[in-house]
Amino acid sequence: VKQKRTTRVTTPSSKPKQIYKHLHHLPLYHPPHPPHPHQHHRTMRKRLAQFRKLGRTPDHKWAMLRNMVTSLIKHERIVTTLPKAKELRFLADKIIGYAKKDSIHGRQLALRVVREKPVVTKLFEVLGPRYEDRSGGYTRVLKLSRPRRGDNADMAVIEYVYRPG
Repeated sequence: VKQKRTTRVTTPSSKPKQIYKHLHHLPLYHPPHPPHPHQHHRTMRKRLAQFRKLGRTPDHKWAMLRNMVTSLIKHERIVTTLPKAKELRFLADKIIGYAKKDSIHGRQLALRVVREKPVVTKLFEVLGPRYEDRSGGYTRVLKLSRPRRGDNADMAVIEYVYRPG
């Protein structure tokens, strides 16, 4: 004998049965709203804390470092603040690495950073051959004894090693 299947009729006034009574204190999950089109979406800041910010936006810092490495190649010695000199070391050594290879691609990479073409010529014709036998450590940072007068900032000299004079 077949049993008749009964269906449960729910009326709008009847409330659904609460299954998870022990979770009554938790709010319902609402996914976050998508960002407004005019708001910039922030990505995770991975591996950015290993370098100094120098109190600037990344674009401003990059522009400043490009100017400083151009001046360093041109004069082979500049005076700046100690944190800026320490940050400039990485870029200055990388540029010398491009000059040591002396390829078209290395010249293109150097032209992305250095702002003046005559300075790039000096980099590849003078500095590259000078450090041919040296594997790293092309710059020297010397801390000056007196801080800057206006804001008491520590000053330093950054220079290329083996420079004449």
